[in-house]
Amino acid sequence: MKFVFPFLGRTREKYLDAGIRDYADRLARFVGVELKVLREKHGHRGPDERIRLQDADQLLAATAPGALVVALDPSGRQPDSGELARLLTEWEDRGVRQVFFLIGGHLGLHRRVLERADLVLSLSRLTFTHEMSRLILLEQLYRAWTIKAGHNYHR
Repeated sequence: MKFVFPFLGRTREKYLDAGIRDYADRLARFVGVELKVLREKHGHRGPDERIRLQDADQLLAATAPGALVVALDPSGRQPDSGELARLLTEWEDRGVRQVFFLIGGHLGLHRRVLERADLVLSLSRLTFTHEMSRLILLEQLYRAWTIKAGHNYHR
Protein backbone atom coordinates (compact mmCIF):
# COMPACT_ATOMS: atom_id res chain seq x y z
CA MET A 1 0.00 0.00 0.00
CA LYS A 2 1.15 3.53 -0.68
CA PHE A 3 0.06 6.78 0.99
CA VAL A 4 0.25 9.92 -1.13
CA PHE A 5 0.07 13.39 0.41
CA PRO A 6 -0.44 16.15 -2.19
CA PHE A 7 0.30 19.36 -0.31
CA LEU A 8 -0.84 22.73 -1.60
CA GLY A 9 2.44 24.64 -1.49
CA ARG A 10 5.54 23.93 0.48
CA THR A 11 5.58 23.89 4.27
CA ARG A 12 6.95 27.30 5.19
CA GLU A 13 7.74 26.74 8.86
CA LYS A 14 11.06 24.88 9.08
CA TYR A 15 10.22 23.08 12.32
CA LEU A 16 6.98 21.74 10.81
CA ASP A 17 8.75 20.72 7.60
CA ALA A 18 11.36 18.84 9.63
CA GLY A 19 8.63 17.08 11.62
CA ILE A 20 6.70 16.18 8.47
CA ARG A 21 9.80 14.66 6.89
CA ASP A 22 10.66 12.81 10.11
CA TYR A 23 7.23 11.20 10.38
CA ALA A 24 7.11 10.48 6.65
CA ASP A 25 10.39 8.56 7.06
CA ARG A 26 9.04 6.71 10.11
CA LEU A 27 5.80 5.85 8.32
CA ALA A 28 7.77 4.61 5.30
CA ARG A 29 8.96 1.66 7.43
CA PHE A 30 5.40 0.33 7.18
CA VAL A 31 3.93 1.67 3.93
CA GLY A 32 5.03 3.53 0.81
CA VAL A 33 4.95 7.30 1.32
CA GLU A 34 4.99 10.07 -1.24
CA LEU A 35 4.95 13.75 -0.30
CA LYS A 36 3.87 15.75 -3.37
CA VAL A 37 4.20 19.51 -3.22
CA LEU A 38 1.75 21.15 -5.60
CA ARG A 39 2.62 24.64 -6.75
CA GLU A 40 -0.01 27.08 -5.56
CA LYS A 41 -1.64 28.60 -8.61
CA HIS A 42 -3.04 31.61 -6.80
CA GLY A 43 -1.90 34.11 -4.27
CA HIS A 44 -3.92 34.61 -1.16
CA ARG A 45 -5.94 37.21 -3.03
CA GLY A 46 -9.31 36.83 -4.61
CA PRO A 47 -12.68 35.56 -3.46
CA ASP A 48 -12.39 32.70 -0.97
CA GLU A 49 -14.71 30.47 -3.00
CA ARG A 50 -12.57 30.88 -6.13
CA ILE A 51 -9.39 30.07 -4.20
CA ARG A 52 -10.98 26.97 -2.65
CA LEU A 53 -12.17 25.85 -6.11
CA GLN A 54 -8.70 26.32 -7.63
CA ASP A 55 -7.20 24.34 -4.75
CA ALA A 56 -9.82 21.62 -5.27
CA ASP A 57 -9.00 21.36 -8.96
CA GLN A 58 -5.32 20.91 -8.14
CA LEU A 59 -5.89 18.34 -5.41
CA LEU A 60 -8.33 16.30 -7.46
CA ALA A 61 -6.04 16.39 -10.51
CA ALA A 62 -3.22 15.03 -8.30
CA THR A 63 -5.19 11.91 -7.31
CA ALA A 64 -4.87 8.67 -9.24
CA PRO A 65 -7.94 7.04 -10.78
CA GLY A 66 -9.18 4.18 -8.64
CA ALA A 67 -7.26 5.30 -5.56
CA LEU A 68 -8.92 5.70 -2.18
CA VAL A 69 -9.36 9.40 -1.38
CA VAL A 70 -9.43 10.61 2.21
CA ALA A 71 -10.26 14.28 2.81
CA LEU A 72 -9.40 16.06 6.06
CA ASP A 73 -12.17 18.35 7.22
CA PRO A 74 -13.60 19.41 10.61
CA SER A 75 -16.95 17.86 9.60
CA GLY A 76 -15.40 14.42 9.20
CA ARG A 77 -15.33 11.31 11.33
CA GLN A 78 -13.00 11.53 14.34
CA PRO A 79 -11.51 8.10 14.97
CA ASP A 80 -9.28 7.43 17.94
CA SER A 81 -5.87 5.87 17.31
CA GLY A 82 -7.14 2.31 17.69
CA GLU A 83 -9.99 2.93 15.24
CA LEU A 84 -7.55 4.42 12.76
CA ALA A 85 -5.34 1.32 13.08
CA ARG A 86 -8.39 -0.88 12.39
CA LEU A 87 -9.24 1.26 9.37
CA LEU A 88 -5.73 0.76 7.96
CA THR A 89 -6.07 -2.98 8.49
CA GLU A 90 -9.42 -2.92 6.68
CA TRP A 91 -7.80 -1.14 3.71
CA GLU A 92 -5.01 -3.72 3.65
CA ASP A 93 -7.51 -6.56 3.76
CA ARG A 94 -9.46 -5.02 0.86
CA GLY A 95 -6.27 -4.77 -1.18
CA VAL A 96 -6.24 -0.97 -1.40
CA ARG A 97 -3.12 0.01 -3.33
CA GLN A 98 -3.06 3.80 -2.99
CA VAL A 99 -4.56 6.22 -0.50
CA PHE A 100 -4.52 9.96 -1.19
CA PHE A 101 -4.86 12.20 1.87
CA LEU A 102 -6.18 15.63 0.88
CA ILE A 103 -5.70 18.62 3.15
CA GLY A 104 -7.02 21.99 2.04
CA GLY A 105 -5.12 25.22 1.94
CA HIS A 106 -5.53 28.10 4.36
CA LEU A 107 -9.27 28.29 3.54
CA GLY A 108 -10.03 24.58 3.88
CA LEU A 109 -11.45 22.22 1.28
CA HIS A 110 -14.03 23.01 -1.37
CA ARG A 111 -17.19 20.88 -1.26
CA ARG A 112 -16.14 19.21 -4.56
CA VAL A 113 -13.27 17.51 -2.73
CA LEU A 114 -15.54 16.40 0.11
CA GLU A 115 -18.04 15.01 -2.40
CA ARG A 116 -15.31 13.08 -4.23
CA ALA A 117 -13.74 11.68 -1.06
CA ASP A 118 -14.32 8.07 -0.13
CA LEU A 119 -13.87 9.05 3.51
CA VAL A 120 -13.80 12.37 5.35
CA LEU A 121 -11.75 12.44 8.54
CA SER A 122 -11.26 15.11 11.17
CA LEU A 123 -8.11 15.31 13.25
CA SER A 124 -9.84 17.20 16.04
CA ARG A 125 -12.64 19.60 16.84
CA LEU A 126 -9.86 22.13 17.43
CA THR A 127 -8.62 24.23 14.52
CA PHE A 128 -5.07 23.72 13.21
CA THR A 129 -3.25 25.44 10.39
CA HIS A 130 -3.11 23.37 7.22
CA GLU A 131 0.65 23.03 7.72
CA MET A 132 0.24 21.72 11.28
CA SER A 133 -2.44 19.34 10.01
CA ARG A 134 0.14 17.78 7.70
CA LEU A 135 2.39 16.91 10.62
CA ILE A 136 -0.44 15.75 12.88
CA LEU A 137 -1.85 13.50 10.15
CA LEU A 138 1.52 11.87 9.47
CA GLU A 139 2.15 11.35 13.18
CA GLN A 140 -1.28 9.79 13.67
CA LEU A 141 -0.84 7.46 10.69
CA TYR A 142 2.55 6.42 12.06
CA ARG A 143 0.97 5.85 15.47
CA ALA A 144 -1.76 3.70 13.91
CA TRP A 145 0.81 1.54 12.10
CA THR A 146 2.75 1.04 15.35
CA ILE A 147 -0.48 -0.10 16.99
CA LYS A 148 -1.00 -2.58 14.14
CA ALA A 149 2.60 -3.78 14.54
CA GLY A 150 2.30 -4.15 18.33
CA HIS A 151 4.96 -1.52 19.12
CA ASN A 152 4.93 0.50 22.34
CA TYR A 153 5.04 3.93 20.65
CA HIS A 154 1.30 4.51 21.06
CA ARG A 155 1.19 3.99 24.81
